[in-house]
Amino acid sequence: MALVSADSRIAELLTELHQLIKQTQEERSRSEHNLVNIQKTHERMQTENKISPYYRTKLRGLYTTAKADAEAECNILRKALDKIAEIKSLLEERRIGAHILPAAAKIAGLYNDSEPPRKTMRRGVLMTLLQQSAMTLPLWIGKPGDKPPPLCGAIPASGDYVAKPGDKVAARVKAVDGDEQWILAEVVSYSHATNKYEVDDIDEEGKERHTLSRRRIIPLPQWKANPETDPEALFQKEQLVLALYPQTTCFYRALIHTPPQRPQDDYSVLFEDTSYADGYSPPLNVAQRYVVACKEPKKK
Repeated sequence: MALVSADSRIAELLTELHQLIKQTQEERSRSEHNLVNIQKTHERMQTENKISPYYRTKLRGLYTTAKADAEAECNILRKALDKIAEIKSLLEERRIGAHILPAAAKIAGLYNDSEPPRKTMRRGVLMTLLQQSAMTLPLWIGKPGDKPPPLCGAIPASGDYVAKPGDKVAARVKAVDGDEQWILAEVVSYSHATNKYEVDDIDEEGKERHTLSRRRIIPLPQWKANPETDPEALFQKEQLVLALYPQTTCFYRALIHTPPQRPQDDYSVLFEDTSYADGYSPPLNVAQRYVVACKEPKKK
């Protein structure tokens, strides 16, 4: 029933999103005439080589209208972004619900252990999904004067933050050989009584579950930081980080080689690697989604 309700709400949101996109285009078309007038007025001023009181007054009015038009379009776009965020949240809830329902059905005796187990996702498909997740991570777009929030780019979560079920995190777990490593994991639940998380290894969903304290969990960014407007929300050159090694689901220590220069850019990082003379790999690209602060001291 919950899944049906989620589907219905998603359909409503998609309809509302479509209307907002149409409104955006209408607003843009309406403001275009005013922008053309601004351009023509500037051209006439250059021809006459003077700024008369008439042109000064006219331009002030045209720019006031242009500012109001831009704010109106911006408000519509923000509403559209909110709709997209709600749709993504509902899709995630539906996915988690679909994952939990079979287990609940088994407990209720609706099917038994003789039924074939759920297939593990193929690695190539998983890598594609991780890449898509990085590409679709929303860009933080604040209003003038707004500071980027926690979990935007390099800004860490607040001290009392608790990751929600379905959230992706970097989790420090013990490997088979006894060593510890940071893996990409998905939050299953959090116990306020014990202050511990239950997480699933993203590469072995449904097979390997870990119970970990808060200090072993680092939430991943929920927004990309815009280098052009919020460079302070990005890790800087030579800063020590944990980064997801390309085509794997493990985080390793690395130095920032080059921060993103544009919103769509990745970090360029140097992974610690003793097989190279200077102890670091050649530069590799890693998306903002998969770069977090390293809590461990730098190796000497």
